[in-house]
Amino acid sequence: MDLSKNVYLCRVKIKSVEELYTLHQQYLKDLNLKFRRNFIDTVNWDEQLIAIQGARGVGKSTVMLQHIKEIFNTDEKALYVSMDHFSLKNIKLYDIAQYHYERGGTHLFVDEIHKYLDWSIELKSIYDTFSRLRVVITSSSILQIYKGYADLSRRVITYNLNGLSLREFIQIESNVSLPVVTLDELLSNHVNIASEIASKVKPLAFFEKYVSYGYYPFYLQGQKGYYQKLNGVLNTILEVDVPYILNVNVNNIFKIKKLIATLAEEIPFQPNTSKLAGSLELSRGTLNTYLHYLDSACIFKLLLAEGKYYSSLSKPEKIYLNNANLCYALSPKNVNIGTIREVFFMNQVSACCQINSSKKGDFLVEGKYVFEVGGSSKSFDQIANLPLSYLATDQTEIGSGNRIPLWLFGFLY
Repeated sequence: MDLSKNVYLCRVKIKSVEELYTLHQQYLKDLNLKFRRNFIDTVNWDEQLIAIQGARGVGKSTVMLQHIKEIFNTDEKALYVSMDHFSLKNIKLYDIAQYHYERGGTHLFVDEIHKYLDWSIELKSIYDTFSRLRVVITSSSILQIYKGYADLSRRVITYNLNGLSLREFIQIESNVSLPVVTLDELLSNHVNIASEIASKVKPLAFFEKYVSYGYYPFYLQGQKGYYQKLNGVLNTILEVDVPYILNVNVNNIFKIKKLIATLAEEIPFQPNTSKLAGSLELSRGTLNTYLHYLDSACIFKLLLAEGKYYSSLSKPEKIYLNNANLCYALSPKNVNIGTIREVFFMNQVSACCQINSSKKGDFLVEGKYVFEVGGSSKSFDQIANLPLSYLATDQTEIGSGNRIPLWLFGFLY
């Protein structure tokens, strides 16, 4: 064995790891502190292993770095690394954790964990070996944390980060602090809540902007080119994340893109899986698998019939795009205000509540509340005499009775 060579490689590795601290400080220096998300306060940062999941572009890296800045500032007890950085190409994640721990580090933040081949195996070893080291990872929403090669299910605590809510968008645009409301508070006291909010801002003035370009925080980089960036995010999901994480044949990526383009023009789509599979030259089983992939990647939202719960084998009753911005990005010539209203409601409510399609009305929420979504003149005809039924109506600043302003459902997170 050539000991001198081993010593040299060890020194190179240590030097490379030490350079990560310089990178860490650069990330903090470049951090945009214009807006702080309430999500930061919902995470129990004292857990030994935390996973923050969410679609590309919703701000996972920013949330992680903002927490580091708030708690540690420049203290090197915390170390942030992004696994897609070229400098980490020849460094093991375990070696980074060991070096950081041995020099007094207490917290390790690992971004883009899915870019690292043996992430689950090494995370398990880090967890079991360095019990006092707190590790936080971020990952694509389609990374199956609980199906890794090593058993992480009893070790990791998972949080899901959504895109900006309407409340957060208004708060950014107006610089006015606005409250989060629970569904129960909204249903029982919406008149007072809406009146209080409307005394501070004019929510209807922000709604159209939000559904057009306000869901992804990178709109703060400028509205010009927003849809190009959003399409870039989608291409990265389809051409990088899906083949890499889910082992989908690259030759089928074109078919998945065709599937997205087909459905985007017909949202909300009530699937005839046999016909759709035939048009794409896919088996029904493969089509169903791809639909669930796209749901996990936050491109689609598969809505199940009432009484049914999500599984990889579940046939959706309706298929929506995940958020209204995707409607404008993928099918701008076919944007329909009725569809936008439904997508908005579904997206905002599903962030915190169980939502299904309903035999009567548009949506069933938490298994008991029936909602019909529409414009200000929408009547109760379709849900007449149904218990716990409500209208969510657009162009309504303050509602009455069981008629609730649609915009107010954007204040659930």
